[in-house]
Amino acid sequence: MTTTDDPSPQCFYHGTTADLKPGDLIEPGRPPNFGKLDRKTTYVYLTATLDAAMWGAELSLGEGPGRIYIVEPTGPITEDPNLTDKKFAENPTKSYRSRQPLRVIAEHTNWQGHSPEVLQAMKDNLARLKQLGVEPIDE
Repeated sequence: MTTTDDPSPQCFYHGTTADLKPGDLIEPGRPPNFGKLDRKTTYVYLTATLDAAMWGAELSLGEGPGRIYIVEPTGPITEDPNLTDKKFAENPTKSYRSRQPLRVIAEHTNWQGHSPEVLQAMKDNLARLKQLGVEPIDE
């Protein structure tokens, strides 16, 4: 897994249902969207692809519409092993995580979600993984 203190200068996104403003911090320690929901996360997640951020916004638990924020990490980031741990070579979703907060820069409002059929297929797959006892890597 790659760790970096200075990620390449690129745009990072975070998808959620939270209503945030520029300058707000997205921090670990919140309830998760996947796996056992009675725990607190130890990481915050970010991506360099709009598609992966859309999944985060569409699958996020909580009230309100899905939102995508442009964020900047405040500390080191590592590749997200839930998407890169020998499942997909070379991190095609450009998904990362950090134990340090993400700072909201702006909301990205010009996006259109996945089709209802594609979204339902993803929800069905997540339900199948839950039935199989597959848990996110959050250690």
